[in-house]
Amino acid sequence: MTRLERRYRAMLRFYPAGYRDAHGDELLDVLLETAEPGRTLPAARECAGLVAGGVQARVRANTRTNPWWDGLHLGLTAIMVAQAAAFLPYTGSVPIWTALSLAALLAVLRGHHLIALPLVALTGVKAFTISDGQQFFELTLLPVYPDLLTDQPLFRSTTPFAVSATYVLVAVGLIALASRRAGHVRSGWWLALVPALAWMGPEWMDRDLGYPLSLSRLILEAALLGAGVWAGYLARDPRWALGGALYLVAVSTEMAQHLSDLTGQHLGYWGLLGFMTFAAAAVPYRQRRHALD
Repeated sequence: MTRLERRYRAMLRFYPAGYRDAHGDELLDVLLETAEPGRTLPAARECAGLVAGGVQARVRANTRTNPWWDGLHLGLTAIMVAQAAAFLPYTGSVPIWTALSLAALLAVLRGHHLIALPLVALTGVKAFTISDGQQFFELTLLPVYPDLLTDQPLFRSTTPFAVSATYVLVAVGLIALASRRAGHVRSGWWLALVPALAWMGPEWMDRDLGYPLSLSRLILEAALLGAGVWAGYLARDPRWALGGALYLVAVSTEMAQHLSDLTGQHLGYWGLLGFMTFAAAAVPYRQRRHALD
């Protein structure tokens, strides 16, 4: 195998396994036949085309399941990433609960909803008691201060109602998914979003506000919702809109507990998430109307 062939094969990893099995050898032959003699690196335009084509193939491959149930699973996954991110900076003080939260997320990523359900229930009760200044299962020194990624105490800007509401939403969703006995598997790359969402990032608003938000979180959430809009446009499928809507419900529930503390920046943040969620819902149907015309 030549160096160029190895690099082409590496670029083909962007395509789903099923696509590579069916068309990978044929595509590789075309790439090698059209390559300039003596070339050892793929051309930049070829790399961009392979990456774009692979991502598009993966998006279309994800539309083979029921869009509503898969959208529910997508939304629950996003909320559970945020729940795990809430615990991650406090691992030194609450290691058991950080591990249980990450384990629940991993179980959902692998489609094991019944395994995730008790883990969500346990971490939910612990999260509620910490936010309410109570104790559960083990003695925890309150407030819980962070070890990394942020400088705010755990659940300092979140009310017990908002904490419990998101865990109840996840539990109900997991029960619904488990009743169908259909596994929904997602990429392990979702785990990489946990530290990114936990990071308080550059200061965007006064940390002394009752409900501070970080610029890094805004950028990450906007990027993910933007990817959902693009995927809905490409695949003409509403599952990404449903996932975004569930995450928006969780964010709105938390913001509703701080109405007296909200500023124009908060409303702009919520408006941006709401607009992109609406766009993800509207784009697939607009595409279908154009196809019919």
